[in-house]
Amino acid sequence: TEIIHDFTMEFCAKYIDYHSRTKDQMEQAARSGKQNISEGYAQQDYQGKLKLLKIARGSLEELLQDYLDFLRQKGFKTWDKDDPKAKEVRKLVYKIGKNYKGYNGYNHYNTYNLYKVYLGNPEEAANAMICLLNQTNAMMNQKIQWIEQRWLHGQMEKGRIERQEFDKQLQE
Repeated sequence: TEIIHDFTMEFCAKYIDYHSRTKDQMEQAARSGKQNISEGYAQQDYQGKLKLLKIARGSLEELLQDYLDFLRQKGFKTWDKDDPKAKEVRKLVYKIGKNYKGYNGYNHYNTYNLYKVYLGNPEEAANAMICLLNQTNAMMNQKIQWIEQRWLHGQMEKGRIERQEFDKQLQE
């Protein structure tokens, strides 16, 4: 989401009218996607994490729709998922994985530059972000589902313990 945020800021500066509401919306959606993930992981309980991750996911979906609208409104082509360029962009995430050495060893701009090359052309730039947003949203969906399952399991376990304690009190 850090790459999405930085890329969107540059994209908007280059291709979106400075005074338009769309520029503000896109920049805020990118920021919200990034910041709410950070805030969510700082939460101690599952409900807090879940709430903020869902807000982040919603912001990223909003941003995805803005990029799709941009392409449609400008008459540009939206890459099909099997387009060779789309496949090329989707593979970039694996290069990031090889460069990632934990937060302190992570060089954001080495990985950001993998995507930045698409900024020279508005159609390619929007499509590159659509690919990355789709990947990120899929990953967010999995994480949200995992947290929901963990929370539900915790609630069920809590309920089981409460029932056992209640039964024990009844027996006494």
